[in-house]
Amino acid sequence: MSFDELYKKAKFVVNPVKLSEYAESGGVGAAILSESGNVYTGVCIDTACCMGFCAEHAAAAAMITNGESRVLKMIAVGSDGNIMPPCGRCREFISQINIENLKTEVMVSDNVIVTIKELLPHDWK
Repeated sequence: MSFDELYKKAKFVVNPVKLSEYAESGGVGAAILSESGNVYTGVCIDTACCMGFCAEHAAAAAMITNGESRVLKMIAVGSDGNIMPPCGRCREFISQINIENLKTEVMVSDNVIVTIKELLPHDWK
């Protein structure tokens, strides 16, 4: 699957919604291509006291719920359509759920693809 197709799947789930006075969701969408060829998507949940999580975490949770942990490719897209690199927490999270995920290809901006290993050059593991 190409990153163009993953981009479309991530963009499709973007739907900013105010959940309450203290929380909103859907401002960022992510798509993950697993080793089996399945695509998992997720959206961010932002809360006033930092208890939310990123779209990449939501997509990874869906993947893990379905018995998978190996990520081949991933992408995150903001509500403006711009591609966003994963935050440090997401980089670390993906690297820890499967050691092979250090090879995961991540689109960090238009036509720029790097690996999780490149995003974590001085990994503690």
